[in-house]
Amino acid sequence: MARLLKGKIVADALMEKNRKTVEELKGKGLCPTLAIFRIGEKDSDLSYEKGINKKAEKAGINVIRYIFDEDVSTEEFYEKLEQSNNDKNIHGILVFRPLPERFNDDELRIMIKPEKDVDGCNDLSLAGIFINKDLGFAPCTAQSVIEILNYYDIDPKGKNVVVLGRSLVIGKPVAMMLTNLNATVTIAHSRTEDIEKIASNADILICATGKMESINRNYVNKEQTVIDVGISWNEKKQKLCGDVLFEEVEPLVKDITPVPGGVGSLTSCILISHVIESCKRNA
Repeated sequence: MARLLKGKIVADALMEKNRKTVEELKGKGLCPTLAIFRIGEKDSDLSYEKGINKKAEKAGINVIRYIFDEDVSTEEFYEKLEQSNNDKNIHGILVFRPLPERFNDDELRIMIKPEKDVDGCNDLSLAGIFINKDLGFAPCTAQSVIEILNYYDIDPKGKNVVVLGRSLVIGKPVAMMLTNLNATVTIAHSRTEDIEKIASNADILICATGKMESINRNYVNKEQTVIDVGISWNEKKQKLCGDVLFEEVEPLVKDITPVPGGVGSLTSCILISHVIESCKRNA
């Protein structure tokens, strides 16, 4: 039976650290502030925003919300975004994406200043990961993976790590972050040959395929740590599931993150941490 790497424990420890740091900053007359930009009322956006507001209140940071109707013009949206970019009292900017089709996502990503890009989507933020410099911030999900490994004393140094998935949100950045921690990293994807063999030889397996319960017993070994980044609603089981077929894989590996309750439990806490760090850097 595998050890469960529960994200809530990590999140609670991180939030306590955040709270203490905010107290210190406020003692110096500084208040970390996040600006949220949202268009419309998507259920997924509202749920994530609710979680962020809850964590922000607990940590003691300020949140400013800019909510727009679906028919908002690109000019009006960008004008307000640029105001936040140039406001020294705003330390982080979060835009709920994807936006309506009339918005150019590439244009939007590079518009947010990297020092305020707490969601890690700006090209310079990603470049910072590749050159191992603090130009911006890592994507929150990728950082969550690193925080879980750190908390449970799973040192990637010298380990064989396989990342399943190559997206800019998780696959590529987490692979480079682990490389910076001296792991030997292989990125595998839908076009990889012998992917099961490659995965099953890993010491640490990061599953970020976006394909629900696609990772089965053929991908793992008994000494392996499995980090499941995926999260999907399983209509048949009527519950949230990850990329890993948990019931089959869990008895066969050393460590595994549950879904829900694993990586996803940390993302909003990481976002709050990035806002606080941005405030510290600005000071």
